[in-house]
Amino acid sequence: MSRSMTPVIPTLEHLMRVEVEIAPPLMVGSVPTGERRIIPITGGRFDGEKLRGEVIPGGADWQLVQAGGSAILEARYTLRTDEGALIFITNRGFRTGSPEVLARIMAGERVEPSEYYFRAAPVFETGAERYRWLNYTVAVCSAVRTLETVLLDFYQVS
Repeated sequence: MSRSMTPVIPTLEHLMRVEVEIAPPLMVGSVPTGERRIIPITGGRFDGEKLRGEVIPGGADWQLVQAGGSAILEARYTLRTDEGALIFITNRGFRTGSPEVLARIMAGERVEPSEYYFRAAPVFETGAERYRWLNYTVAVCSAVRTLETVLLDFYQVS
């Protein structure tokens, strides 16, 4: 194997914190691959060094909950920056842990983030020139679930 060149080792830079407000789940029911739930997004805020603004109501997280409570997540929502730019996000990930911990989360109990794994990989789309760099940004996020919100810390992979 050639050793003349070495890829750059990525680092993580905090991009923003997003607090997403959510409504109670819409239970689609049992489907061949698990339990389908839709979690409506009702609003929220985001704040980071390079961007800040609001989460626009109307998005949702389309979840597939597996036996044992682990969830495959696909959230789609839109941010509006304080300058009025729109940023569409598709955020795919997983929330998993022991069945006991996942049951506590679903019951609305406070669960320490270290007790479960809740990670996702967002993809950004925007036509706003000021934020065009987001279209070409690889990012990851770590999240915490409460009864009425999801708190996400987004990190840019540099």
